[in-house]
Parts: sequence; C-alpha cells; structure tokens
Amino acid sequence: MKVYPSEKVRNVGIVAHQGAGKTSLTEAMLFNTGAISRLGKVEDGNTVADYHPEELKRKSTVNTSLVACEWRDHKINVLDVPGFTDFFGEVSSVLRVADSLVMVLDAVSGVEVSTEIIWELADDKNLPLIGFVNRLDKENADFHKAYESMKETLTRQIVPVQLPIGKEAGFKGMVDLITLKAYEYSGGKAKEVPVPADMQADIDQYREAMIEAAAEGEDEIMMKYLDGGELTQDEIILGLKEGVKNAKVVPVLCGSATANIGADRLLDLLVDFAPSPLAFLDEKAASQPTAVLVFKTMADQFVGRISMFKVFSGKIKGDSVLYNANKKVDEKVSQLSTLQGKSALNLPEFALGDIGTVSKLTQTTTGDTLTTRDSGVLLEGIDFAEPNLTIAIVPKTKADEDKLGNAINRLLEEDPTLRYEKSAETRQTLLTGMGEAHINIVIDRLSNKFGVAVDPVEIKLPYRETIRGSAQGIEGKHKKQSGGHGQYGHVKIDIAPDYDNEFTFEEKIFGGSVPKQYIPAVEKGMRESLAEGILAGFPVTNIKITLVDGSYHDVDSSEMAFKIAANLAFKKGCEQAKPVLLEPVMDVDILVPDQYMGDIMGDMNTKRGRIMGMEKQGKRQLIHAQAPLSEMHRYAIDLRSITQGRGKFTMKFSRYEEVPANIADKVIAAARAEKEAEKD
Repeated sequence: MKVYPSEKVRNVGIVAHQGAGKTSLTEAMLFNTGAISRLGKVEDGNTVADYHPEELKRKSTVNTSLVACEWRDHKINVLDVPGFTDFFGEVSSVLRVADSLVMVLDAVSGVEVSTEIIWELADDKNLPLIGFVNRLDKENADFHKAYESMKETLTRQIVPVQLPIGKEAGFKGMVDLITLKAYEYSGGKAKEVPVPADMQADIDQYREAMIEAAAEGEDEIMMKYLDGGELTQDEIILGLKEGVKNAKVVPVLCGSATANIGADRLLDLLVDFAPSPLAFLDEKAASQPTAVLVFKTMADQFVGRISMFKVFSGKIKGDSVLYNANKKVDEKVSQLSTLQGKSALNLPEFALGDIGTVSKLTQTTTGDTLTTRDSGVLLEGIDFAEPNLTIAIVPKTKADEDKLGNAINRLLEEDPTLRYEKSAETRQTLLTGMGEAHINIVIDRLSNKFGVAVDPVEIKLPYRETIRGSAQGIEGKHKKQSGGHGQYGHVKIDIAPDYDNEFTFEEKIFGGSVPKQYIPAVEKGMRESLAEGILAGFPVTNIKITLVDGSYHDVDSSEMAFKIAANLAFKKGCEQAKPVLLEPVMDVDILVPDQYMGDIMGDMNTKRGRIMGMEKQGKRQLIHAQAPLSEMHRYAIDLRSITQGRGKFTMKFSRYEEVPANIADKVIAAARAEKEAEKD
C-alpha cells in the first residue's frame, strides 16, 4: 500500500445495531478491493475485522478494527465498530476521527435501538451519514419497509439512490437511480442488465425524491430545479455530495454482504460522495507542525502497546520523536503501519487526515496528543460515557492475586470505559463497566490474555451506624492488676447525635478528675472506636462525645488505659442511645424517551426511590431522582431492559439515611454471621 494524499483518503466508520451485518460488509469491501482472496464469515470466525478471542467466541464485534483498503486510487480507512451498547466507548472514539459513517440496517428489522442511538450521536457531531440496507436475500427482508422505518424514526433527508431487484431469496441486484442503470450479480460480480419494466413506477417516485434532495444540497442547483430545469447527472451527484458533507442528506444503498451484492457500489459511493478529511480540516494544517490524536490503544502480547491515531495537522513520519502534550514527555515513534484487522502494512509516513498505528509508545494512552515540543497544540480528547455497573471480584488463587493488578492496568490502558478500585472500607476489589457484557468480556480477557482467574462475588455496601438518642454519664473503666504496675483508666461521657459533623469531641473536666495529659488519649480512643459500630461492625458517624468526668491512678494510669476506657464507654453509650443503621443514598439523573416515563417512575418506587423533578430535553425527559445504593447496583441492567437500551443515567453520592427496620435487621444479621464465619 502506498502513501495517499489527504484528498484521496476516506475515513469511514461502519456502524450498526448488533447483528445487522456490518462486519460481513467490511469483509465484502475488503474482498472486492483485492486485499483478501477469500470471503470470510462471522459464524466461521474467519473475518479480517473480528479476530480477538472474545469476538470469535461471541461471534460479534467487541473492539473497533481498522481495515484499510484501496479502491479507484483512493485509500479507504474502514473502522468496524461494535454495535452492542456495552461497547459504545468504541463508538465515541470513532466519532472523534471518522469523516463519515455508513449505517448498516438489517432489511428484516429496519431501524433498531443502536441505529437510533448512534444516529443521534452523529447528529450531535454533524457527521455525514450513508445508509446501507443489508441482508436483502433473507426471509422477510423488505427494503421499502426498512427505508420507511428510517424516514419515520430518524432525522435528515433520507433518500434511496438504489432500488433492489428481486426480493428475499430472489434478490439479485439493484437499479442505480442516479445513472438509471440496472445491475445483477452472480458470484459477487455485477453485470449490467436492462432496467426491469415492472419497477418503473417505483424508480420514478424515488428518483424524484432523490433529485429534490440533490437540489437542496447546492444553491445554484436549487435555483435551476425551482425554475423547472432538468438536473444533469453531474448536478445530481454534486448536489448529493454537498448534502452528505453538510449532514443534510443520507443516500441509502441496498445489498447483501454475505452474498457480496452491493459492496462494490458502496465503495464507489464512498469515493464519489464521502468527504475527505480536508472537508473538515484546514488545508493550511498540512504545513503546520505535526499533531496526531491517539484514539484507541491495544495491548498485544507479542508487539506490546499499539496506538491507533489520526493526523490532525502536518504529517507523521516513522523513526522520529514527538512530544506527548498531555503527559509532557517525549515519545520515540518507530515503525508506522496501517492495519487490515490484525495484519500490519508498514508505511513510512501518514499525510494530514490519515489514520494509522504506531507500536511501543511507552507513556501515550487513548486521548493523548502527539506533536512537536514547541507547537503548543493540545487536541480535543474523546468524551467517553461514564461506566455505571459495578461488581466485586475475588482472585481464585494467591498467584492470581499477585498478577491481578498488573493485568488490570494493562486493560485500563486499552479501555477508557473501565474502572478499577480497591475499596478501603469494604476491602473489596471493584470493577465498573458499561454493562454485563462489558464486565464479562473483561473477566474473559483477564483469564485468556493474562492468565488471571477471578470470580464475581456479591458487592458489599458501605453502610454506616449512628445514634438517634442520647445518654449521659456513661462510664467506661479499665482496671487491671498484673503484678508491678497495673492499668487504670476511668471516664464518664455524654453521647448525642451530631447531624452536622461526622464526629465531635469536647471535654468538660473540672478539678482534674482526668489529667490533661490523658485527654488526647481519650479522644484518640473514641476516634478509633468509630471504625466499628455495635450493630454490625460498620463505621460510626454523626456523633458527639463529651468527656464529663473520670478518675485516675497516680501509678497505674496510662494513655493506653484511658484509650481502652474510652472504647468501653463508647460502646456502652452507643447501646443506650438508640443505635441505627444508615445506608448511602444516591442522586440519580435518568435520561429517557418520553414513552418510558411511567415505567421509570414505577420502577423507582419499587427501589424505594423518590422522584425529585423532571425536565424536557428534546424528545427525552431528564428525571431527577434519589434512591438507596443498595437498590441501584444493577440499575444499568434494569434501565436497559425497561427502555430497550434507549435510556442512560448518571449517579453520585448524596447522603446517608436510616435503613428501614425490616431491611436493617437482615443486613445486621448477615454482617454478624459473616463475622462469626471469619472467626471460625
């Protein structure tokens, strides 16, 4: 593969709902360009784009793959993107670097959940879109129905530029509405045939809609159209091209990727209609200092770290040194490559707007800018959604435990939507991901890639204990005689709730009943006692202790003795001051389409949640709610089920509240049973 100038580069994200056939379409495009000699199949696990172990196991895309190919003296960087919402971090990366998207739809299902979500994200970024209705040779496939679902559900002016010839098993080609030529396929090869006479009415109807869309793409063409003039083929192409570039028009093609029908026409359309990087980058950027954005990081067990980048100014050359503007370190840029799945094709340099990879960068991770030291350039990073499904994991063996930290850090380099935490409070290792499938993939990768076996376990909640009553004159006395010096400490305390502070200590000692040198030891003993409450051993909060009296021994008293006495008084005081269990309550913001409002509110009620308010955001409602964390751990799964994947939420800690008595009894019993088990 040669080095291509910017105007001959196309950066295209292939996106779809899971199962619509985008990886098969990528495979067919690669086959038609001659990059591969055999058409692989997803179900056989031999496609170029899906090659990771977890993809072969699931038979679906999990990671974005770069598949570069050449067509009509152009380079097309195809980015095959996961369609399952758990892996939409990959979509965020591709939206940052793609210059257009091909939205693949299943001709049986039409618009599906991920179609809508990704389309909406493309709208937010004003990103050009091209439609491809796939699988037209399947039973119940219906191009017109799929197209109508696009018009009803999605935005922009969506117009077919092809119509299928035949239906279901009889699907064999298409009519090109721009050239008014018909093509039938045999063995993946197209031949021109007469336009079917029985399609003429549909051709006239859809071609008129296409011409109208083309006219709106360019002012002079619009004036000619409004004056009743007939548009030439070149004018139709120009108008559509401008409409696509300006994110106003979506041309829709048809085909069957597995039968290799229509992939060649898509390649033609990408060359003719899809914008080059220069449509969105200033041409002067070519002469400016090098600036590239790393948009994906992969950890290969043989090659090491592989960084996928796009050139946003200047050009990048191999065997050079660039400056990481985020980490403020130099990076040695060695061999540059483009990829066809897992196969690397070495290139000496990449021009403005091109996409490639470099291996063995030591400090650079996803979202970083590589530039020259004195350029002052820092490119906008990538906005990833926050993960919100947390599980606890336990290594199966001591050897797994020793290797876990390093393995997780390697995965964190690859996956910006993964979080890892060792909770000091619950002493659990926590993984947070985008959903169940994401978490399962991470556990599989730990095992398959790094040889680290872990088990998911029930997550422990950071409960607290406090008091609702008060008690006075609570006595704590530690007295021990063991020959020689003994131990003596004696305190009296008042205990009360303190709703404004986690802990307050004060002393009201008169007459030196507790000498001043021992008062800090009393406070320290109280603070240490906060770590373990009397109900279930959870930390104690919102409590005030007042030291009011006590006594000492000239010889036997010590700081340790007074600490122990303080601990005894603390426990006795808590027992008498109506101890209660507290649970964390979260602020939850839920964004859902209007039609799911009732279901969301009903579900919140079952979770002991409260609706605090709501506000309109376009076609969606933003619901503000509060709910106990104990009810929200699997909300990512629940919300997906309720909204068919159309809802999203964020959650942050608000405060602690008292746990209802019936629930508190179960939590306390379980915690005590666990402590007894630990003793055994």
